[in-house]
Amino acid sequence: MLNMVWPIFIIVSFVYAIFMGNIDNLNNSIFSSTQEAINLSITLLGTMSLWSGIMKIASKTSLIQNFTKILNPVINILFPEIKEDIQIKNAISMNIIANILGLGNAATPLGLRAMKLMQEKNVEKKTLTNSMATLIVLNTASIQIIPTTVIAIRSLLESENPTKIIFPVWIATICSAIAGILATKFFIKIGK
Repeated sequence: MLNMVWPIFIIVSFVYAIFMGNIDNLNNSIFSSTQEAINLSITLLGTMSLWSGIMKIASKTSLIQNFTKILNPVINILFPEIKEDIQIKNAISMNIIANILGLGNAATPLGLRAMKLMQEKNVEKKTLTNSMATLIVLNTASIQIIPTTVIAIRSLLESENPTKIIFPVWIATICSAIAGILATKFFIKIGK
């Protein structure tokens, strides 16, 4: 559907600019937008590289095991099917930690690793387990304590106070995570 919508928007924009005599503004906006996109990409690449490197280093230390111990009661409640599997718990912990740090791009491969490990234990390969569904919802909701990507974008766009959004992000992500988890648990319960 989007493959049709976006080209239509672009074509309509070009036609409108031509008929309204705004072709110079269209050209200027195209070139300025590409420059802004490149600057944004470079800024985000640096931020993501830094935090992904920190997560890689953390995975080689006992830090992840310590976080897993802290998160263990929550993981046991959210993922009762995997109480005994330390490897899956570590992968889920890494995913949660990456999301807490606001590293959606780093959290994605960690979540995929956790899903792969859970899929290996899955008896019905074509059906998600309850734990897999919960991880998808938790990863999507992603409670963020430090929204690094948003702060980087706000800094790049010269915001007066790029960190001003931290408190609203806490409220929004906590509410979305609670709502998502409750909905998941409800649908799991009625699906049995």
